[in-house]
Amino acid sequence: MSSKKHDVPDALLDSLLANYQKPEDLIGENGLLKLLTKPPVENALDA
Repeated sequence: MSSKKHDVPDALLDSLLANYQKPEDLIGENGLLKLLTKPPVENALDA
């Protein structure tokens, strides 16, 4: 396993997860994961 850390700054991750209270906040229908992945996926499909 690599010891290389991710390229996302910890401060950004902390900010994004500041209001995280339950799993649905991250992976739910209106969760952070969908919010961050939907626009780039839609752009790629339109290209």
